[in-house]
Amino acid sequence: MAELHREQAQERFAVVQKQTHKSAKFGYDSIEFRSRGAGIVTIMTVSRQTIALAAVGSMGKFVCEELLSDDRFNVVVISRGVRRPPSSSCRGPQAVLFLLSHDLCDSPLLLTQRQRDPWFTSRDIPIHVSDYSSDSVLSVLEETKATALLSFLNLNDERYITIHRAFLSACLASKTCKRLMPSEYCGDVERYPDRPRFYGTTREPFRKILKAEAGDVEWTCIENGWFMDYFLPKEQSYMKPVPDEFPINLDAWTARVRGTGDEPQSWTLAREVGKAIVALCATEKEWEPITYVCGQWGTYNEAIKTMESFYDRPIPKTYTSAQEIRDYVAANLDNDQVYAVQAVMCDEWSIDGATVVPKETTLRQREKYFANCHFSTLEEVLQKAKGVKGVVVVAAGAS
Repeated sequence: MAELHREQAQERFAVVQKQTHKSAKFGYDSIEFRSRGAGIVTIMTVSRQTIALAAVGSMGKFVCEELLSDDRFNVVVISRGVRRPPSSSCRGPQAVLFLLSHDLCDSPLLLTQRQRDPWFTSRDIPIHVSDYSSDSVLSVLEETKATALLSFLNLNDERYITIHRAFLSACLASKTCKRLMPSEYCGDVERYPDRPRFYGTTREPFRKILKAEAGDVEWTCIENGWFMDYFLPKEQSYMKPVPDEFPINLDAWTARVRGTGDEPQSWTLAREVGKAIVALCATEKEWEPITYVCGQWGTYNEAIKTMESFYDRPIPKTYTSAQEIRDYVAANLDNDQVYAVQAVMCDEWSIDGATVVPKETTLRQREKYFANCHFSTLEEVLQKAKGVKGVVVVAAGAS
């Protein structure tokens, strides 16, 4: 019989016996209801993991929706708050300095913007305010009995490492939360651990920390290549357009080809990355350190032809050579916190073939973890999105 919420079970059945079991893998309770009707004993097991999501932004919203649609999960969001300055005299530059260093202060955390965001309130998603210190995050994990912590923290400086270290420390200290998924969403990080270069100074160092210090915390990094959502109109995805990074600009209807355009690439729809994350949260199979997903392997020349064919409209193109890209990056290695430089580092990521997730490993992991997930091609996504107003909810061919 299909799993039901505990409240639904109690409303629809006269419970004559209730037994509580402990999941060996996750440590959460499953409630077994035994009801009797017409001489038949019906047994239902109602068990729900609580998944904690930190720094929910664009990608995190897809994961929230997929978790909420699955009766096996509860969702809580951990959002960074700011602290009120201790006195009204703390104004101007002092106030700015205070907010930048607020983790050291003991004053109460203020409500975050997410707590007032209709997207969260309309879905009844609990928001827990944290300063992202280990103790603060741990208190949320213990209060909610979360079994996994998923991070969507998109920072490209040393704060990424500092905060993710705190997340790991919280999981190590937690009694229930022994799974951690750091914020990644890159390409072939095993062959190209330092691409794009600002990931080489943030994500790669934390991967090494995880390998050395994770202890009893299971972890995995999700890698999907480019998000296929960037081929869609901006109103059809939570993913914000990145016209300086992605070669195709839908608003301007132009394409900037990096290198020859025949360099291999990978693309995956964010919605389907979210479905894969839910499948990983549900599985009792051991996570691998790196998990790859992909909807389509191809080149940008091929993708541009698909777009031109679908819209029956040529796309004007400009070209940036591989040498131009490499020369610019070499001249700006010390400026990797400047967005314009990071955008060209993404160009380098593409021309190096580092966006491509390894096909053999990806297909093996698809069979292992994602047998019930569908990963759409670009043509499928364009067809599904055709005529849809708002965010595309179900990808083409999804089961």
